[in-house]
Amino acid sequence: EVQVVESGGGLVQPGGSLRLSCAASGWTRSWFCMAWFRQAPGKEREVVAAIDSDGQLSIVDSVKGRFTVARGNATNTLFLQMSSLKPEDTDEYYCAATWACGQGWRASRVYTYWGQGTQVTVSS
Repeated sequence: EVQVVESGGGLVQPGGSLRLSCAASGWTRSWFCMAWFRQAPGKEREVVAAIDSDGQLSIVDSVKGRFTVARGNATNTLFLQMSSLKPEDTDEYYCAATWACGQGWRASRVYTYWGQGTQVTVSS
C-alpha cells in the first residue's frame, strides 16, 4: 500500500523560510507524479506545484519566485522550499501522488494518494 508522509511545517515570521518534505513509500515503480497542495479552513484545496513522472515541473504563479519544488535523490521524495513567506501562505500543506498527472496537475481529483498534511503558520 502506498503511504505519503509530509514533514517540516511550523511557525515562521513573515519574510522567513521553511522547507517541507514528503516521502512516498510502497510504490512499485521509480517515477510518478508528486505534488504539493494547500488548504485553508473553509476553502478548497489548491495546488502549489507538481513534478510529473517525466520530470516536468509546474508551479502556480502566486508562489513563483518565492517557492521552489524539487525531487530528492530518492525519486520518491519531494521538497517544497518556501521563502519570503507571507501571512496569506498560512495553510495546511498536503503532499499528493499519482502515476502521472499531465495537463491535469492542478486538479486534486487527479491524485490518488494523500498525506495527512502539515501546518504552516506565518505570523509575527
